[in-house]
Amino acid sequence: MRAKITSQHRPQHHSAAPAPTPAPAATAAATLPESPTTGPITREELHLAGRNHEAPLEALRWPITPPGMHYILTHFDVPDLDPVEWRLRIGGSVAHPLELTLSDLLRRPRETMTVTLECAGNGRSRLDPRPISQPWDLGGFGTAEWTGTPLAPILAEAELGEDVVELVFTGNDRGIQGGIEQDYARSLTVEEATAYGVLLAYEMNGRPLPPQHGFPVRLLVPGWYGMTSVKWLRSIEAVTEPFTGYQQAVAYVYQKDADDAGTPVRRIRVRSLMVPPGIPDFLTRQRTLGAGPTMLRGRAWSGEGAITGVEVGIDGVWLAAHLDPPVGPNAWQEWQFPWVATPGHHELACRATDAAGNVQPVEAEWNLRGLGNNSVQTVEVEVRPGA
Repeated sequence: MRAKITSQHRPQHHSAAPAPTPAPAATAAATLPESPTTGPITREELHLAGRNHEAPLEALRWPITPPGMHYILTHFDVPDLDPVEWRLRIGGSVAHPLELTLSDLLRRPRETMTVTLECAGNGRSRLDPRPISQPWDLGGFGTAEWTGTPLAPILAEAELGEDVVELVFTGNDRGIQGGIEQDYARSLTVEEATAYGVLLAYEMNGRPLPPQHGFPVRLLVPGWYGMTSVKWLRSIEAVTEPFTGYQQAVAYVYQKDADDAGTPVRRIRVRSLMVPPGIPDFLTRQRTLGAGPTMLRGRAWSGEGAITGVEVGIDGVWLAAHLDPPVGPNAWQEWQFPWVATPGHHELACRATDAAGNVQPVEAEWNLRGLGNNSVQTVEVEVRPGA
């Protein structure tokens, strides 16, 4: 009998469903099932899926993701900002508070970096039970050439106080989440914020940032899940106590259940994805291809280190793929694997290993908010006789 891979492509099962998360507000409680749920996709999840945007898996063919294919997650509304009136204010525990215009940033040293971003919730809809939020499948990714000015020299110019422990980055997008009205805000330690590659970005793929990607200026933090790269940046505040805002301490935390204090979501977990071969069925996306030689391709990335290897699974047998160099030090790497497809039904898979020794799991550990799900992707294909 042909071996099978137990994977995310089928529903994952958790031995005991955790305690449900209370609805954050009365209006939500009246319309949403308890989260997590084993029920069907809700109207609210469909609305989120319509507002946000996944990359199709065939976008993996491009080393730089076309802007219209790059994933988008917007927590609240996309702000309409006037680039002439826009200001970035840097304050808090600093010797020299700053107020910078877009022109000020454009006159500073420019740097362009190729960076792969991924949403921390990528793969959430494949968990069972399913946390209710943006119902990502596998397309919460994208790689772009980001241009901006390094953040570290600006912070040095502001002269952080000796007691500063974090920098809080606040965007111009405001809304309600978890029953709390808030501006979207995240923090980094001083060491993290001043690391090489952290930019105040104002261009994407050689053009001004599109509104949905943070125009006029966003933070860019390579190697971290996308929630860290705050869009529509408004202010940077140097604080002397750790920031405990909702997006930092509640929304992006790995928790086993509602009583678990959890650990913060930070760097991108190792992942590889395959371009599904052949042609798809419109509704099910089931793949069909002709028998004979075919080249399987995909890309792999990690925020913990360079990719050191990718394996391709053919009906449960793992074989090493050819791995190309990355398109940038903080970007994905292409892999290829030649396969002679024989008639019948097959299950294909891929998994990556990074320089830190992390290997993609067949099934990722379940967590309450559906974050960091880097389980092995599988692709079911039907191979027809003949080319």
